[in-house]
Amino acid sequence: MIILNMRHMKLIHTLHYAGFLSVDCGFTNDSPYKDSTTGLLFLPDLKFVEGGVSNNISAAFMADAPYENQKTLRSFPQGKRNCYTLPSTIGKKFLLRAMFTYGNYDGLNRSMDGSPFLFGLHIGVNFWDTVNLTNMDPSITDWKEVLTIAPSNFVSFCLINFGSGTPFVSSLELRPLLDPMYPFVNTRVSVGYFRRIRFGNATEYITRYPTDPYDRFWEGWSFSYSSYPWISPSTSNKVEILPGDDYFNVPMAIFQKATTLDANYSFMSLGMAKGPNWDPESVRLLPIFHFAEINGSNPNRRFDIYNEGDLLHRGFSPSLLQANSLHDSGRFLYNGNALYTLNKTRSSILPPLINALEVYSLIRMENFTTDSEDGKIDHQRRYCTHIRI
Repeated sequence: MIILNMRHMKLIHTLHYAGFLSVDCGFTNDSPYKDSTTGLLFLPDLKFVEGGVSNNISAAFMADAPYENQKTLRSFPQGKRNCYTLPSTIGKKFLLRAMFTYGNYDGLNRSMDGSPFLFGLHIGVNFWDTVNLTNMDPSITDWKEVLTIAPSNFVSFCLINFGSGTPFVSSLELRPLLDPMYPFVNTRVSVGYFRRIRFGNATEYITRYPTDPYDRFWEGWSFSYSSYPWISPSTSNKVEILPGDDYFNVPMAIFQKATTLDANYSFMSLGMAKGPNWDPESVRLLPIFHFAEINGSNPNRRFDIYNEGDLLHRGFSPSLLQANSLHDSGRFLYNGNALYTLNKTRSSILPPLINALEVYSLIRMENFTTDSEDGKIDHQRRYCTHIRI
């Protein structure tokens, strides 16, 4: 028993050294465990929350769950507002990810019965996002991310009952970021994950830790999204990130792969729209384009970048084996279809190329209190205010 405890102490020390906090919600064992896929340590959630009910997903979905933290969840059938309190460091920039696997844990098939199944998420008293599982396959895992700054030495993650289904959460993951990263995030502006895409061929659908030391989720680009003759070049050469272009610290492995087109094509359109349960009129988006020229034989490539027809960047040419990231800091754009077009200029020999793309939605941090009385606010009214930004 002493040896076991010492092993756990060593793992927890490693966890705190990395700054990662991973919580398996609804996990009933007192001891933490090491995830077999990522090697990350997951803790039970009882020290971070009061109330709620621990549940397992249905046995019908248990065998197909790729991660242990998808097999359990904590539901909150009582109360309009239930919160987790997670340790952090005041003024520290971090990524918070919440994951939701319904898995028909209650035997009611709520996500497939045709009625609305949704609930809200808050950071403190600020609206973050809505989890909408209406008509969603119960085996699918949905996730939400926010990049924000800790207002104190703890962070409140709250689930809001809209009266359209019992709120629940499967896991919570807190990942610290370097202070210079994502410079548009500050005490008044946070951003929500919309899409984060890696292009080129990948062996897995999600690329994360340890490839990405910040454990960001990079989705693989599906070539079935359009009928373009996609080409996926790659390189084993080192791609440099120069000083001053390290606001995003995209992993080199992602820069070493790309997507381009047959030379007879002059443009590519990238549609980042989500599924049917999101409101395209309610969001303002900030795209971040990541490029590195990895075609060393003929790097004559120049193109314009458009946001649904409006010019964002003119005549951009990726640097050979050097990372380039383009964004307009603080400029959140209306783009209901999340459609971006890369269009070859007349002087360019090669068609456009792209390595990765991040898209974030605007979240205004208008309230900084974490008072226990904040549960008395009108959550539905706050939700409507925020989606109309």
